Amino acid sequence: MLEDRILVRKFKSGSKDAIRRIYEKYESYLLTLAANLLSEPNAAEDVVQDVFISFVQSADRFRLKGSLKAYLATCIANRARDYLRKNKRRKTVAVDQASQIASDSDGPVQLVANNEQLRRVSKAMTHPPYEQREVIVLHLHGRFKFRQIAELQNVSIKTAQSRYRYGLDKLRSLLDGEVTK
Repeated sequence: MLEDRILVRKFKSGSKDAIRRIYEKYESYLLTLAANLLSEPNAAEDVVQDVFISFVQSADRFRLKGSLKAYLATCIANRARDYLRKNKRRKTVAVDQASQIASDSDGPVQLVANNEQLRRVSKAMTHPPYEQREVIVLHLHGRFKFRQIAELQNVSIKTAQSRYRYGLDKLRSLLDGEVTK
């Protein structure tokens, strides 16, 4: 957090190195977040690039009130929602395309099993409505608190918690039948 405050101060004074460091520090996280919210890897990359361009252009009026990571993640969620509204799509990208997965597998058999599990989860993630999917991704991946998600979605905390619960219930029901196979 202290590093972020220093980087923001340097960024506001025009340091290209600070902008580069912020981008390098958060690009992977934000790309994963965007890819989990959108249906296309290219769209996720575009959203991340758009957010950073807007961020750079706002240097003179930018004021950091909390976490830079949370601020950028909120920008990604807003931009992803705008993208989906514009393109009227309600799918997600496969989890294996969206994140960098560290495998502690002992061999190719375990790797194939892990990939199959990821495929099932990513397929299941396309089923909950976007609002539920967004809460799940922001809470589990983005580490957002329900209060933050409620503010972002302009709903009550109880509604955000319900969306999370209903989304997880939908995922459980979809995956229960596949887990036993």
